[in-house]
Amino acid sequence: MGFADLSGLPYPWDTIGPYVDRARSHPDGIVDLSIGTPVDPTPDVVRDALAGAGDAHGYPTTHGTPALRDAIAAWFARRRGVAIDADAVLPTVGSKELVGLLPSLLRLGAGDVVVHPDVAYPTYDVGARLAGATPLPVAGVEDWAGRADVRLVWVNSPSNPTGAVADVETLRRTVEAAREIGAVVVSDECYAELPWAERWVAEGVPSLLDPRVCGGSHAGLLVAYSLSKQSSVAGYRAAFVAGDQDLVRDLLATRKHLGMIVPGPVQAAMTAALADDEHVAAQRRTYGRRRERLLDAVLGAGYVVEHSEAGLYLWVRAADGVQKDCWDLVGEWADRGILVGPGEFYGAAGARHVRVSLTASDERVDAACDRLRTAPR
Repeated sequence: MGFADLSGLPYPWDTIGPYVDRARSHPDGIVDLSIGTPVDPTPDVVRDALAGAGDAHGYPTTHGTPALRDAIAAWFARRRGVAIDADAVLPTVGSKELVGLLPSLLRLGAGDVVVHPDVAYPTYDVGARLAGATPLPVAGVEDWAGRADVRLVWVNSPSNPTGAVADVETLRRTVEAAREIGAVVVSDECYAELPWAERWVAEGVPSLLDPRVCGGSHAGLLVAYSLSKQSSVAGYRAAFVAGDQDLVRDLLATRKHLGMIVPGPVQAAMTAALADDEHVAAQRRTYGRRRERLLDAVLGAGYVVEHSEAGLYLWVRAADGVQKDCWDLVGEWADRGILVGPGEFYGAAGARHVRVSLTASDERVDAACDRLRTAPR
């Protein structure tokens, strides 16, 4: 497994220093709605489980404890409508390391193409480049169907940054097209427990592993999931991948050699978090209140919010007929003391948008809303 040199590729968030300084100069301080790190306390049920497993003198298992794997399988059945074997799941050290390393772990390289949405989390692109493969941003299935060089297809629903949700039919077309060419499909579903549009609240966000999508077979399919946002455990690096048992077995073998293991206390905390739905519902209510206030203020300030059907972000552009790129908008918001994410970070197709995170305290969200309402448009 060889890695390409990424030393010349700047980390996007390291490039917005001047806008951070502008936002910090506001008399009432900065409101950071950019990266989206959780700010709420980790629930007691999770912290207690972590503390209770603090005597971790032995090495943890790469595959995860039986209790954790059972908890993941039970969560899939209860929350996602998916039946999965407990052996077909694997804990990961956060979901970003999986996204970034998966093309390499699947032994992709030169000549292989990795498909990802044209507005997407940048690590899909970085992971392909790291493996020596070619990233291909696409708007839809028609942009890659039938290509024999496509080896891996990334799906992200709900999307980061746009909040768009792929329906069952869209996911099914993706699976069918990938199976025709022998490509693996991996769905990043980290925001599936945070729907806002009435349809997805009522129906639930569809999973790639849903039998309506995959025809009852998980062959060639994987789902990545993280507990960071729904359980406020970003600092725990608590995530997992699940799906095709053969692919999981192959990933497990490689990860054993590399020592890519979730710490034992974190595995215990994950087990507790996955078994408790109430703290997730409470966190969703908190984000929902913040979203309602921010959405009202953003629209009232004359901006347009697109998609944003689920997840922790508003995907925002200038009003119809107003020509502003993402950096114009980032500067405009920074002058109000609010830091947001440039859409360009998520691909050229996002160059006229900014991503506005819901992950700030109630007090900071209220401050942002006040500034949006009082500042000139």
